[in-house]
Amino acid sequence: MLFWHVPAPNEALLISGSKRQAQDTQFRIVTGHGSFVLPVKQKARILSLALREAEITEDCVTQQGIRLNVRAVAVFKVGDDFASIANAARRFLSEQNRMEELVGRIFAGHLRSIIGGLTVEQIIRERDRVAQEVKEGSHSEMEKLGIVVDALQIQEIEDASGYITNLAAPHAAVVASLARIAQAKADQEATEREQQAAALRAEYERDTAIKRAGFQAEIEQANARAAQAGPLAEARASQEVIEEQTALAQRQADLAAQRLEAEVRRPADAEAYRQRTLAEAQRDQAKFQAEGEAYRRTTLATAEGEAVKVQADASAYAERTTAQAQADANNARAASLKGGNQELIAANRVIESLPALADSAARGLAGANLTVVNGTEGVSQIVAGIVGQGLAILDTLKPSPNTPGRGQQRPARATVDTASEDS
Repeated sequence: MLFWHVPAPNEALLISGSKRQAQDTQFRIVTGHGSFVLPVKQKARILSLALREAEITEDCVTQQGIRLNVRAVAVFKVGDDFASIANAARRFLSEQNRMEELVGRIFAGHLRSIIGGLTVEQIIRERDRVAQEVKEGSHSEMEKLGIVVDALQIQEIEDASGYITNLAAPHAAVVASLARIAQAKADQEATEREQQAAALRAEYERDTAIKRAGFQAEIEQANARAAQAGPLAEARASQEVIEEQTALAQRQADLAAQRLEAEVRRPADAEAYRQRTLAEAQRDQAKFQAEGEAYRRTTLATAEGEAVKVQADASAYAERTTAQAQADANNARAASLKGGNQELIAANRVIESLPALADSAARGLAGANLTVVNGTEGVSQIVAGIVGQGLAILDTLKPSPNTPGRGQQRPARATVDTASEDS
C-alpha cells in the first residue's frame, strides 16, 4: 500500500512525528513487521542493520620504539536492540555510507595505543591478544555508537626497519641449515636408491642371462634326448625285458619255496611233532610206572613193618598172658589145696593148660598172615578172646548150684574172675 511500510529483515524502520512513543525515544522503531505511516504528519526512514567491514591501516610505534605498519580488518554492525538502533540512528542515519570510515578511525586509535604497550615479539606471537584488547578498549565507545563488533583480525604487520627480518634471521638460518641437511639426505637417499636400482637392474640382467642360459641348456638337452631317443627306447625295452624275466624267476623261486614248504617242511614238522608227542607220552608213562612202583614198595615196606610190630606185640602179650595165667593157676592151686575142693583142682588143671593154649595161640598168630587194623589193641582183643574161650570151658566144668560145699568155692571163683579181668 502507499502508506504501509515494511522494513527488510536487515533493516530498521524509523518513524518520526508521532506524539506517543512506545519506546523511550523521539521516534518509533519498527523491525520485523510493517507499520502504517501517515502522510505529511509522519516521516519514515530506513537504517541498515547489515554486516559492515572496516579496513584499518595504521603506522604504530611499539614499546621498543620500532615503527610498524599494521593492517587489520574489523567486522561490525548496528546492534539489534532498540537502544543500539536509536544510538546508531542519531549518529549515522544521514551518513550511513561513512560508517566504515568513522568506525575504522576509532579502531585505529585503539590499535595504536595497544601496540604502543607491547613488543614486536608479543605482537607477532600474540595477535589474538592484540585484537582482543582492541575490542575491549573500544567496547564502551562502540556501545555509545550502537555498534556491535563481531570480529577484529590483524592481517599483516610490516617492518620498514628490518627488525622482524633480523629477528627471523637466526631461525631462517637454522631452517636453511635444516633444509640443506634435508636436501643432502634427500640427495644421499636418491643416490642410494639409484645405486640400489642399478644393482637390481644388474641382478635382473644376471638372472635373465642365467635363465636364458638355463633355457638354452634345456633346449640342448632336449635335442640330445631327441637324438638318443632311439637307443634309449631300445635300452629301456631291454631293461623292461630283463625286469620281467627277473620277476618271472622270482615267482618261480617263490613257487618252488612254497612247494618245498608244502611237500617237505610241513610233513617233517608233523612227523617231528608226532615223535615228540610219543616221546613225551612214553616219558610220562615211565614216570607214572616208576611212581606206582615206588608207592607199591613203600606201601609193602610199611605193611611189613606193621606186621613185624604186630608179631612182636603179640609175642610180648602172649608171654605176659602166660605168666599171668601161671600166676593165677598157682594161686588157684594153692586155694584149692587149702580148702580140699575137688572142683577147684579140676579148674586148676584147666588153668594150667591156659598158658599152653595162649602160647599156641600166640604162635599161631605169629605165623598167620593176618592184618590187624587197630595195632596192639587188636592183638589184645584176639588174646582176650582166646582166654575167654578157656574160661568158658572152665565154667562148663563148675558144679551146679545144689552141689555141697559151694560156700567154700566162692573165694576160688573170685580169684579166677579177677585173673580173667586182669588178663
